[in-house]
Amino acid sequence: MQRNTLISQPFDMIVFGGRGDLARRKLIPALYHLDRERRLPDDGRIIAVSRGAMANDAFVQMMHDDCQTYSTNGSDVQFDEISWARFAQRLTYLGLDATDAKSYDSLALLLKGREEVIRAFYLATAPDIFGPIAANLKALNLVTRESRLVLEKPLGHDLASAHEINAAVARAFAEPQTYRIDHYLGKETVQNLMVLRFANALFEPLWNRTHIEQVQISVAETVGVGGRWKYYNESGALRDMIQNHLLQLVCLTAMEPPSTLDADMIRDEKLKVLRALQPIHAADVAMATVRGQYRAGSIDGKTVPGYLEESDADPVSNTETFVAIKIGIDNWRWAGVPFYVRTGKRLPARSSEIVVQFKTPPHSPYPASAGTIHPNKLVMRLQPDEGIRLVMLNKGRGPGELKLHQTALDLSFAETFGGRSPDAYERLLLDVIRGRPALFMRLDELEAAWRWTDGILQGWADTALAAKPYAAGSWGPTAAISLIERDGRTWHEDDI
Repeated sequence: MQRNTLISQPFDMIVFGGRGDLARRKLIPALYHLDRERRLPDDGRIIAVSRGAMANDAFVQMMHDDCQTYSTNGSDVQFDEISWARFAQRLTYLGLDATDAKSYDSLALLLKGREEVIRAFYLATAPDIFGPIAANLKALNLVTRESRLVLEKPLGHDLASAHEINAAVARAFAEPQTYRIDHYLGKETVQNLMVLRFANALFEPLWNRTHIEQVQISVAETVGVGGRWKYYNESGALRDMIQNHLLQLVCLTAMEPPSTLDADMIRDEKLKVLRALQPIHAADVAMATVRGQYRAGSIDGKTVPGYLEESDADPVSNTETFVAIKIGIDNWRWAGVPFYVRTGKRLPARSSEIVVQFKTPPHSPYPASAGTIHPNKLVMRLQPDEGIRLVMLNKGRGPGELKLHQTALDLSFAETFGGRSPDAYERLLLDVIRGRPALFMRLDELEAAWRWTDGILQGWADTALAAKPYAAGSWGPTAAISLIERDGRTWHEDDI
């Protein structure tokens, strides 16, 4: 097979938490696919680091089974044993206590003599050991000029803890070496959003308060918290989803055109959006935000327990599993245009989408008998079936009385481009190796997002705002409907 890579420089990727859920479900399968499609150079090693001894053959077999399970990504692409055999030669397992500096001698020995290759450290671990890992790597002189450090969320619990974690990391890795990952930014539709806006003359002239009436961003999950109850209870939906994923989607939707695709040019524009977000404090939270917590209900015909009935649950927890927020942006382009965002667990469908609703024409020449003048909508689907949909009005076919009908121009990525849809981590891991940080959060972005989020958290605490119950399998508490209906609007539904 012909090599399909632009990368020629050798690399070592060291994954801390190499036997954890993220590595097994996402990282190793993503790297397997990159290698299968010949996007990785021949001289590239993947070193999985985790606490506890394990024979290398046993680890490779574990990864084989995981890749068989998780690497098809819902497509008809079959797991390929020949490709796996080649990929398996890259894998090495290293038992190491990440908090014990003495344990790093074995890693140093493994990396010795490869100081000039790209060296990517991926921390798929708890954030409270990001600093100690970085310090230990520096102490053993393992941080080279070609080193990169990838940090998984959550990056802190609030602004203060985020600052503490990043300050500890910065003592070993410079800011340009630090890649704060948000896998939503690796999704095809998210990347296509900038192309849609800035490479097509059709949309950008309309992308402002003069023509856009509202924007909705929804990320819905059917799953509950599962075995992550204790972690999730300390986080909640606002920290887990809004502070990172959804705010990044707001930024990409609302940002000004960058002068170039240089990483800092793009991140400068996203930062401007974050700094322009209207603060939401104690006086605002009751009207601008909704907290919810799922109760027992039914998903796909199956009865599921409520949040307080999950394993290890605290029966008096007020942690939210659903959030809806009305966001305002104080700048020239978006003044007066509401951004409604919502996310939750145990909702009736797994879906993520951005809906841009345009204003209706100021005057209609059509009689009332022709039907309602519905607004045009641009719907960008992130999951499960990535694509772009433009909803518009059309004349019904045939003679007789004129009737207006809503129709949709639908671009399905799967139908248009065919083949397997690459997982977001494939793009992001490739960008780490290539040294392309545009899709990763800069420190000032992270801090601006936390500063805004902290205002809501403090407002909830000051007002003791309770998480309203909602049945699993519903679209959240009724207060989320009231939030948008107070403005004479409704949440988008695909009914065309």
